[in-house]
Amino acid sequence: MNKLTLSGSPHVHSEMSVKSVMWGVVIALAPAFLVSLWYFGISALFITAVAIISCVLIEFLIQKYLLKEEPSISDGSAVVTGLLLAFNVPSSLPWWEMVIGSLVAIGIAKMSFGGLGKNIFNPALVGRVFLLISFPVDMTSWPVPAQNFFSLDAITGPTALGVLSEGIDAGKTVSELATILPDYSNMFIGQIGGSLGEVSAIALLIGGFYMLIRKIITWHIPVSYIGTVVIFTGIMWLIDPARYIDPVFHILAGGLLLGAIYMATDMVSSPMTYKGMIIYGVGCGVMTVLIRVWGAYPEGVSFAILIMNAVTPLINKGFKPVLFGNK
Repeated sequence: MNKLTLSGSPHVHSEMSVKSVMWGVVIALAPAFLVSLWYFGISALFITAVAIISCVLIEFLIQKYLLKEEPSISDGSAVVTGLLLAFNVPSSLPWWEMVIGSLVAIGIAKMSFGGLGKNIFNPALVGRVFLLISFPVDMTSWPVPAQNFFSLDAITGPTALGVLSEGIDAGKTVSELATILPDYSNMFIGQIGGSLGEVSAIALLIGGFYMLIRKIITWHIPVSYIGTVVIFTGIMWLIDPARYIDPVFHILAGGLLLGAIYMATDMVSSPMTYKGMIIYGVGCGVMTVLIRVWGAYPEGVSFAILIMNAVTPLINKGFKPVLFGNK
């Protein structure tokens, strides 16, 4: 008698396996990692190694000794979670805080739901938000790039979004802040303060095009997400350019490209249909702008994606794919 094997999503009918997809994401993230290594030095390598090792080890221990099942760490999903978690924190974050973040990401956000394919929320973002709430000072102390490569100690400074938010709150206009905001060319190549994975737009775009070519992701979520941010912020900029900055700044600053290309596109926590993906991306874009412009935090990407992760089951229910054999 044959037995049926039941497994969680993603159910992808193609030559690509979960393993090939995950390691493809790792390859796509390599350019951004090399840029962070160039600007932040050995501290970037150290905190990334801590994140990956702790995520893989925690998943192994939970599967081996708590769930009593064969560990699946070779599929690369824990490596991707660790890498994305490292990309969402400053390189100066204490190593033990990173281990705690990995425990939350893997142990709570992933394995407590049943493991890969069953988690509701993006594990790396859950770990990042937990660290931000629990250790706000360390999570908002951003190292300034171009320092000693071998130094673990870093001089910190505000991010571009932080400078803009504080200046607007203080009653300054965008033109008055122009002299202290980073140049767009520096934001494009990555010579700005911020988390490891948000500093270089060009490196993130290179990895994004690689995943599109490999069909690891589709264009629907990144384009609808970024496009919504451009339209929303563009309207505000045209209405009041003294208070609201142009859309180009919003694209290059913060974690918009990292979130739109690599995190909102997570197969498990994003919608299944193309129409659902577009609605999901629009929702992420609207929430990001609302938090950035009127929220308590200068950055809203993580919160926006997690909120839309929670809405994904409703989107899937409203935009069901046509059943095989039906007209």
